[in-house]
This record gives sequence, structure tokens and C-alpha cells, in this order.
Amino acid sequence: MAAEQDPEGRTAARPLLTDLYQATMALGYWRAGRAREPAEFELFFRRCPFGGAFALAAGLRDCLRFLHAFRLQDADVQFLASVLPPDTDPVFFEHLRSLDCSGVTVRALPEGSLALPGVPLLQVSGPLLVVQLLETPLLCLVSYASLIATNAARLRLIAGPEKRLIEMGLRRAQGPDGGLTASTYSYLGGFDSSSNVLAGQLRGVPVAGTLAHSFVTSFSGTEVPPDPMLAPAAGRGPRVDLVACVEAWLERVCAHLGLGVQEPHPGERAAFVAYALAFPQAFQGLLDTYSVRRSGLPNFLAVALALGELGYRAIGVRLDSGDLLQQAQEIRAHLRTSAAQFQVPWLESVPIAVSNNIDEGELARLAQEGSEVNVIGIGTSVVTCPRQPSLGCVYKLVSVGGQPRMKLTEDPDKQTLPGSKAAFRLLGSDGSLLLDLLQLAEEPPPQAGQELRVWPRGAQVSRTVRPAHVEPLLRLWVQEGQLCEPLPSLAESRAFAQLSLSLLSPAHRRLEQPELFQVALSEKLQALVARLSAGGPQ
Repeated sequence: MAAEQDPEGRTAARPLLTDLYQATMALGYWRAGRAREPAEFELFFRRCPFGGAFALAAGLRDCLRFLHAFRLQDADVQFLASVLPPDTDPVFFEHLRSLDCSGVTVRALPEGSLALPGVPLLQVSGPLLVVQLLETPLLCLVSYASLIATNAARLRLIAGPEKRLIEMGLRRAQGPDGGLTASTYSYLGGFDSSSNVLAGQLRGVPVAGTLAHSFVTSFSGTEVPPDPMLAPAAGRGPRVDLVACVEAWLERVCAHLGLGVQEPHPGERAAFVAYALAFPQAFQGLLDTYSVRRSGLPNFLAVALALGELGYRAIGVRLDSGDLLQQAQEIRAHLRTSAAQFQVPWLESVPIAVSNNIDEGELARLAQEGSEVNVIGIGTSVVTCPRQPSLGCVYKLVSVGGQPRMKLTEDPDKQTLPGSKAAFRLLGSDGSLLLDLLQLAEEPPPQAGQELRVWPRGAQVSRTVRPAHVEPLLRLWVQEGQLCEPLPSLAESRAFAQLSLSLLSPAHRRLEQPELFQVALSEKLQALVARLSAGGPQ
């Protein structure tokens, strides 16, 4: 998985992207002779984000790349030596230099899976010192990725399947790493593309973008293109002076719209012509630099119709201010009348794209029935997750030396579930999700059609359930440092996420006050929790 063969490897986190107390604990484990004791940690979250009923698991690909590359370099060890006690045994630092993840095993939810509170996103086992050092980086890699993917999924559910969603939040993101992560996992969560070119290069995210207002305002209308000639799209026939053709069309368009030919801004028109000459197959007009009705629309129509004579079709118009819904309806009406007037049928269905601080509420408005908006660009609201800036994942020790470990605390919500575990999704005959079941790894897996007694988390009594289908949730991805199966591509994980979301019932799909899924414990796991909670031996 060398970096030159794996572009994503260039984004791998470094071992010292961690908290200092991981290094101090590592010294404590080593000094106590426990560095190589087998241990297992689980990474999970306690509550679904945004007040919803689900999260999407994401970040696994970054975790596996991090584990593959994990090795403390001399400079790393030297820095740790400078912040640890000066009398630390030099042999400890030699031990650090020898560390890698060849003894680490990882089970995890596949990326794009529906994830529920308390169900491990990752199970990480291996030498105690090493798997302790992995805590902070793995939390960093999983928490934000899963939060972004879930936020994007919510926005996709609001928009519906037909609207194209473009992530364009790089300039609003929390730094370059945050921007790349947001572009990657908003695509996994259901967006169609991103403006982030690096996400395209490194992660294979489809990229999209045309022009900004600065391009339009940079033209005054006095500019003369060095070569205004454009060949027909079919490649046959003489080249045509596009500038002259646009001016001829402008008169007809203004007459149709009831405008004076001097009203449309000449600089805007020159910008549109320049862009059309550069991208005749992908011309889009940004309509709101000066006036949508009196300038942007007529200038766009003149250029689009001139291109149309040569066999090209404009790919759309964009709005970035004002009442986007109302303006889209007005523009669509003008496109329809213009298509009829000039006998250009394709013109009436030119896609209308919008952007401008679109949040969940505005997105719902733009997605309503009758909306003429086709493409929606979202930046701040997807990359910053303003409704909830953190998923709150935790990484907790569940066993050491094969013995269960449990955190007991004054806050019941912070108690952990002990022991190495397996997780299963129990489904009804119609494929609906009944609950997720956690049980000890040593227990036989539940069987379809078998009645089970389970203990829903937070409930005081058990219940019985008879699943029609049973799905194991956690897959073995890494065994003692070796990748067990190829990772799905990002596009494949995106498709799996959309399949996962399609299983949600309307009650669970609701973004406000949804019906919540249950997570339950097996009787044997519940008995272990009760014993350890009562002060029994761990």
C-alpha cells in the first residue's frame, strides 16, 4: 500500500497525532511489564447525532491506512523523550521505535452501515500498549467522518433522490484536513459531487464547479476575445464568430423579454462568451451578478441560443442570492416561453442550480413539490455540522488478558459494557429492523426464527423477539496486522450507505422526533453487567 500506488495514503494520519496521556500511559504499561498483554477496546458513540435515529459509520478506510503506516520515527521518539521525565529508561524509547500494528486485529462496521448507540463502530485488539496508543487517532478519524456522513445523509433525505447535491464547503471547513474529510464523507453520505479538487485527486470524489461572480465582474464588455471563432459541436462545417452570433441573438431575446438591448450588462455578456468559448460543452450562466431578470437571464439566453445553433447545449444556470425558490420558478417560466418562442425544446429543461447558505430548513423548502430547482450547492451547513459539532465517540477498554473490564461511574450513561462482543442486526419478515443485539463473543449467534430473550438498554425488564433474518454487523478487516479483504471503493461505500438508508421506515427516517431503534443485550451479557456492577470480580 505504498503512497505512490495509493494516493489516499498521502492523507494518512501520523502516530503523534495523539494526546500526551497516551504516551504517559504507554510508559506506565511498559514499566509495569504489561506492554504486551492482550487487550481489546471498542469505539462507539452514546447518542445518535442531530436528534435523529441513526448514524452512518465512516472513517474506516482512514483508520486502516493509519494502522498500515503506523511506525514511530526517530524524530517522533526524540520528541516524546523531550516531554517525558528525563530519567525515563532509554530502553523504553527503544521499545517505542520497534512498535507497529503487526499484532493488531480490527473488526468494524462496513462504511455506510447504519450505526446505533453503543454498538461498536470498531473493535481493536492487540498488545495493550499499542492499542492504547491508537485511541486518539482512531477517534479523530472516525468521529468527524461519521458525523459528516450522517449530516450529509440527513440532507439527502430532505432533498429526496432526484435533486443533485454538491458539497462546496472547503472554504468554510475547519482547516485543510477537515475540508478533505468533509468532501470525502459527504459524498459517502449521499452528495453527488464536491468542489474540492484534492478530494477528486486523492479520494476519487466526482468534482464539479463552473464560475464565480469575480469572473463575471472582471469583464467590462470592452474585451475582444483573441479567437472568437467556434467550430460546430459535430466537428463538421465552418467555424462561427460566437461574439457576433451572441449579439444577434441578444436582440431577439430582448424583444421577447420586453427589454431594451442596452439593459443587459455588456461585461456580464463578455464573461459568458469567454466562458462559452472555453467550455462550449459545459456552459453555465451565473445569473445574479447584476440583475437576474434584466441582465443575467437575457445574456445567458443569447449565449445559450448561439451555442445551440452550433449543436451545443448549455448545462444550466445558477443563482446565489435572493429568494432562490421563487427566482427558480420565474426563470423556469422564462425558459419555457423562450424554448417555445425560438423552437428550441431542450432549453425549457435546462437545470437550475442554487447556492447561498442553504441549511436544512431552506433545503426542505427548495425540495418541496413544484420546486424548479435541480441542483443544490451546500457548504457551511454540511462541513461544519452546525446542529451538532461532534459525534462524541469514545474508545473504551473491554477486556485485558481475556478477562472482561467495565467502567463503573456515578453517571450510568458512562458505564461501559464488558467483554469481547459480537453484534447482530435482527430483522422482521419484511426486512424492517427490529433491534441490534450485543452479546459475548463466546455465545452462539442468534438464529432466524428462534425466539430470544433480550434486555433492551435502558429498560428494567427483558423482552422476547423472534427475528426472521439475522445479520452479523462486525466484519474482520485486519487480523494481526494483515488486511483480510480489500476495502470497498468510496463509490461502493456510498451505494451501500444509500441502501442502508432505504431500509429506514418513515418513522425512523423523520429528522425531528423520530422513533428510535432499540439496542439490546443478550441474557448472558446482561448477567455479566449485573455481576460487575454489583462489585463482582473483573
